[in-house]
Amino acid sequence: MAKQAISTPVIRRLPRYYRFLGELEQEDMERISSKELARRMGLSASQIRQDFNCFGGFGQQGYGYNISELREKIGMILGVNERTGVILIGAGNLGKAIATHLDFQKRGCELIGIFDSNPDLHGVNTAGLPILPMEELSAFCRKHKPQVAVLTIPKGAAQELADQLISLGICGFWNFSHFDLRINNPQIIVENVHLGDSLMTLAYCMHRGEGCDTSDE
Repeated sequence: MAKQAISTPVIRRLPRYYRFLGELEQEDMERISSKELARRMGLSASQIRQDFNCFGGFGQQGYGYNISELREKIGMILGVNERTGVILIGAGNLGKAIATHLDFQKRGCELIGIFDSNPDLHGVNTAGLPILPMEELSAFCRKHKPQVAVLTIPKGAAQELADQLISLGICGFWNFSHFDLRINNPQIIVENVHLGDSLMTLAYCMHRGEGCDTSDE
């Protein structure tokens, strides 16, 4: 039997489920119904059940969901206990903020290298790691074999650098370069992040007086 394809909206909701269930654990709750979880998250109970059924379903009729068990299973699906090696390229303000304030290890990743072309930054400790020159990137990748690259670099350099990184074994990009990477390889995963687009969506909704919760699209 062919493996069921999971839609992108469902995948994008999984981290949100994981986060909400963690908050419920902190409230010392042990179990919850799909109806109550839906109320707290602003979803429908049928949507939650449909999402979970994509992975075989987790609840028991008349009992609901054991919160800790459900969060653990969703965490396994998301791979939060994995240690995917990550490098960050571009140690400017945004890059430093991501390196310093995002807990990679709680999200299945481990930041193992930071690179920048600015010689004034080389050797500066950021998130417990020294910022390395770009000249060391190839040797570092061959030695440590990172799988994911976070790009916080000027958009003009993004595509060429991405192509180089793919040749060095990178198979996933978290791209903040304001340039949508074009990679004709289905095995390479790209998450293009445009913070400005999100802000403009908010501005549009504010000016038009329309709701704009797109978190479940």
